[in-house]
Amino acid sequence: KKPVIFRNTPQWFISMESTGLRATALDAIDATRWVPETGRNRIRSMVESRPDWCVSRQRAWGVPIPVFINKHSGEPLRDPEVVERTASLVEQEGADVWFTEDWASFLGPTRDPDDYTQVKDILDVWFDSGSTHSFVLENEESQRWPADLYLEGTDQHRGWFHSSLLEACGTRGRAPYNEVLTHGFVMDGAGKKMSKSVGNVVAPQKIIEQNGADILRLWVANTDYTEDMRIGPEIVKGMVDMYRRLRNTFRYLLGNLSSFEESERLPIEQMPELERWVLHRISELDVILKASIADYSFHSFFSAAHNFCASDLSAFYFDIRKDVLYCDSPTSMRRRAVRTVLDRLFYCLTTWLAPALVFTSEEAWLSRFPSSGDSVHLQGFPEIPSKYYDKELADRWRRIREIRRVINGALEVERAEKRIGSSLEASVRLYLSEKTDADLVGSVDMAELTISAEVVVATKSGPEGAYSVDGVKGVSVEVSSAQGEKCARCWQFSSDVGTFPGHPDLCKRCYSVIEGGALQSD
Repeated sequence: KKPVIFRNTPQWFISMESTGLRATALDAIDATRWVPETGRNRIRSMVESRPDWCVSRQRAWGVPIPVFINKHSGEPLRDPEVVERTASLVEQEGADVWFTEDWASFLGPTRDPDDYTQVKDILDVWFDSGSTHSFVLENEESQRWPADLYLEGTDQHRGWFHSSLLEACGTRGRAPYNEVLTHGFVMDGAGKKMSKSVGNVVAPQKIIEQNGADILRLWVANTDYTEDMRIGPEIVKGMVDMYRRLRNTFRYLLGNLSSFEESERLPIEQMPELERWVLHRISELDVILKASIADYSFHSFFSAAHNFCASDLSAFYFDIRKDVLYCDSPTSMRRRAVRTVLDRLFYCLTTWLAPALVFTSEEAWLSRFPSSGDSVHLQGFPEIPSKYYDKELADRWRRIREIRRVINGALEVERAEKRIGSSLEASVRLYLSEKTDADLVGSVDMAELTISAEVVVATKSGPEGAYSVDGVKGVSVEVSSAQGEKCARCWQFSSDVGTFPGHPDLCKRCYSVIEGGALQSD
């Protein structure tokens, strides 16, 4: 907030033209992958229009420019022996030796100090940072040059990315990186810059103390970093809700995989369609995962994984298969298929989510394998068999789920009106105007999929007043109370409850399980 004083002083420059530095840098920009792609145009326009590179500063601290000027000619001294002698002393004693040592010792015995002036300017600090690729990558056996990836904020197109590019192009003829990733800046929940004076700073430590590190990591994984990123109490609350759904998915899997043995596993060919559909969804998520890693678009996968857990699993698959898991015989082929799929889901989700949910995934892994001495972070991502992918099956189940949505909507109305208590008390009459829909529904157990007592299909348009949903054509529903008695074990209504000796409150399936017989559904 003071007036700026302009002062002309001699400076040191690196020419952008005399040795073709600008052209080399532009070629290097074109040969580099930029994420997002807009970064290419940003840095390219800067290099195209920039003047020569001023690399000197006049400060009391910094890395010196180790140059001597001939007093008579005004030219810098270009002597390899002096350069090596200076480099050796700096390597032994540090860069400050340029200022503390008798500068005549740098010149050596063959040159008269009275003929030269020692330069006391320091290098631009961006030149310092721009050379990190050399001493970080080239002097370490575990590393390689050039870097696979540079990543920093969008302001570094003018800073670190820029100086690294020019320094490497000038000394090595190419960029010091193969890829460059840039991210935006963190703002408060309203999109305003954080400021202590305003009081809108969101401290990472506070989020960790209140909610745990996995919540903060989940926010990072779910945020589109190519734009400025917002964080505030409401956003953190949303992450807590998302985390709870993911954690509950782990809990469900762990609770239903107790004592799972390899001998229980079923091949995909022996599984019902619903289990094969879940495996198909796993294959789709695997494609999203690989694409998100290749594109550094991590939020794409984590958003898809959360939707999968919340919508496909919790609200659909888990809800439907609870009956099989709790009520079928342990040797039931249907139950074995479910547990095989749950085992596959567990391995996929724990390893897929481990990079973000590092503690939760490890906790889930060790809860299932407490004596293995292993860690989820030592596991690779699973190889998903190509036979999991089944587009035709997915298309069929997309329509089945649309029809199911109409039935569930009708059941919700009946519950809200207190005409039924749970969906198991309902008898559903399903009207389908298209025969293809009727054939589709006929190939699955819609009562099982809608958790109702029965679903009776009529291939015709529904009567006046039948329940329908906008956007789902040719489907309408009527709901009435189920007939029969309620089984005390599975809670399903059936006309055969009370017909088995010694078990007056069981249905046929539950009687078979209790008595150790084969399930009729097998």
